[in-house]
Amino acid sequence: MTNMNAADAYRYAFEHLTPDTLDNLVALAAADIVFADPFNTVHGKDGFRQIFAHMFTTCDDPRFVVSDMAAGNHAIYMRWTMTGQISGYPKQVLHLDGMSEIHFNDDGLVTKHIDHWDSASQLLQTLPYIGWITRRILRLFRLKTPK
Repeated sequence: MTNMNAADAYRYAFEHLTPDTLDNLVALAAADIVFADPFNTVHGKDGFRQIFAHMFTTCDDPRFVVSDMAAGNHAIYMRWTMTGQISGYPKQVLHLDGMSEIHFNDDGLVTKHIDHWDSASQLLQTLPYIGWITRRILRLFRLKTPK
């Protein structure tokens, strides 16, 4: 299987991910897969499954839509938007834009899935309490332009 064929299969599983289809995504992962995002780094298929199972317990109706895909020399890059709503309090609506860096082995299985997205500006600053602190911290790094 070529990397683009494997990437197309992975994209399809990622965009159609539900608790009932999670096994389809996990089946495309190598036994030694590494998954990383701004909050987690896990190794192996069990950890990979737990990441998405946890997402389904903490988020109502999470959906990924891939808007672009590109092939590099060593990885496939998927640009995506994730929508949903945090379960429980606060009932925060999610709209996250990110990019996944996906590496494949010679068998077309995913060996690395690394998510790149800005958790501070897209999530943390929108939450009660911690949002106030996060917004203050982010202001320290913003360029101040003359008016």
